[in-house]
Amino acid sequence: MRIAYGVMGYGRGHAMRTSAVLPALMKEHEVTVFAGGDAYEELAPRFPTVRIPIIGYQYNDRGSHSFPKTIASNFSPVADLLFHGQGMAQVEREFKARDIQLVISDSEAWTHRVAQKLKIPRISFDHVGIIAYCKSHFPPDLWLAGQRDAWGYRTLMGIPERILISSFYPAEGAYPGVKVVGPMLRDEVLRVQPSKGDFLLAYFNKGQHQYLPRLDGVLRQLDCPVVVYGTPYRDKIDNLDFRAPSREGFVRDLASCRGVLSTAGNQLIGEAIHFGKPILAMPEDAFEQRLNAQMIERMGVGMRAEMNQLTPSDVDSFLGHGDWYRSNMRQHAGDGRAEAIETLQRYIAELTHGEKAVKVHIKKPQRKAAVIANA
Repeated sequence: MRIAYGVMGYGRGHAMRTSAVLPALMKEHEVTVFAGGDAYEELAPRFPTVRIPIIGYQYNDRGSHSFPKTIASNFSPVADLLFHGQGMAQVEREFKARDIQLVISDSEAWTHRVAQKLKIPRISFDHVGIIAYCKSHFPPDLWLAGQRDAWGYRTLMGIPERILISSFYPAEGAYPGVKVVGPMLRDEVLRVQPSKGDFLLAYFNKGQHQYLPRLDGVLRQLDCPVVVYGTPYRDKIDNLDFRAPSREGFVRDLASCRGVLSTAGNQLIGEAIHFGKPILAMPEDAFEQRLNAQMIERMGVGMRAEMNQLTPSDVDSFLGHGDWYRSNMRQHAGDGRAEAIETLQRYIAELTHGEKAVKVHIKKPQRKAAVIANA
């Protein structure tokens, strides 16, 4: 089977999830990855990958998302998507040249929309689908933003024939054809045994914008070593150790740290829970990350804070509650990779061997449903 696997290029979490299932899929199918940005840089050295455009956030001088800059930066790629510009034409040519028979997409719009045009069956496999295709589990202060983002996601991506969602917390599908599985634990993660070190691991998905002098000052005031990933810096200064990107190095540090201070991406949270590492989540100003941070608190595996308001006292309080957070980890830890691979293979067979597809229909909002007991 000739498969196109589209991967959203903003940040590395989408690429990490993809790399967890690609080797198994490539044993049975001819898979070409379509990705841009961070995902292209991560996946291209290991898998056959075609570079494509991306949509992403832009930042202001305070390290937050800049609405005007984001709109201006994304105007051209969104127009490309909506009006079949050069990027869409490139992906369509690549699909036809490779005779693509099925598309799997991790939040990637170009592959979704070209597949729609060419009437190629699609499987959505990401985490954002938990917002768009599951019963609403949004807290009151995020409910309106959640409905907005769910509508926007469905509008941009369309409604695929199959929907698979990987999430560190449980949710219930709102429509037929929706399945939720646990986190995707990579081989690098499964090979390492956790240990209890004395250092805090800090990770920033866009550290060149987020790691500002105020935040640097907070970390320097801590009474523990801090290993920092995701910034342009490389050196040991005071109690800070700035390290270069490294898949295996990062996993070793994650497995041996005292706790994790990071932005609130689904993939990293799932891996931290697997190792029993409490999470101090500083979500980006995006609905998915804010929801993830709230779920961390509901589950009792960490706390949330605002990146531009973080204080040393916040970090001390987080570290001081570490034993309690760790005591809640076991009930939430899990590895959904085997189930995801089995489900993807079944979906591929259903969509390409003439079996009747259960098409997902989005008609009306569903009632809200709690997904964490006693939330």
